[in-house]
Amino acid sequence: MPRLKDYYDSDVKTALAERFAYKSVMEVPKLNKIVINMGIGEAKENPKYLENAINELRAITGQQPVVVKARKSVANFKVRQGMNVGLMVTLRGKRMYEFLDRLVSVALPRVRDFRGLNPNSFDGRGNYTMGIREQLVFPEIRYDDVEAVRGMDITIVTTAQTDEEARELLTLMGLPYRK
Repeated sequence: MPRLKDYYDSDVKTALAERFAYKSVMEVPKLNKIVINMGIGEAKENPKYLENAINELRAITGQQPVVVKARKSVANFKVRQGMNVGLMVTLRGKRMYEFLDRLVSVALPRVRDFRGLNPNSFDGRGNYTMGIREQLVFPEIRYDDVEAVRGMDITIVTTAQTDEEARELLTLMGLPYRK
């Protein structure tokens, strides 16, 4: 069982139940899934770019990414319907907890000039989204093998009803917020 899952079951659940005075154990918020998106607009000129991005995202998450295709044609972006424009991975269960553990304990401390995450990036329904500018902060990526620096968006979906509950959950799980 992942270390973060054990910590959630033993400490976080009880702390949240005390803080928000839930009537039932089932009301306590928990992590539902983590969705990682990576835009690959450059793949239309170079198909090898897509292959490298897939390999890097697979190394980071431990799961095969899904290629996202454009829904509409946009002339200004030189994108036609059906072109490959992004990658997406949805992590649940054991992989989700292991990824969050690596993100908090290894990747975020490696971000240059990191002062904490924005505490206002919640969507109003208890979900948190953050962006990472380069994939090099993850230890699975070797600097010598990288052809292009790519960013990604990470969305943490919780069962919390409010942003306050989700902020408390994620703070207890170890996400470092700015003061």
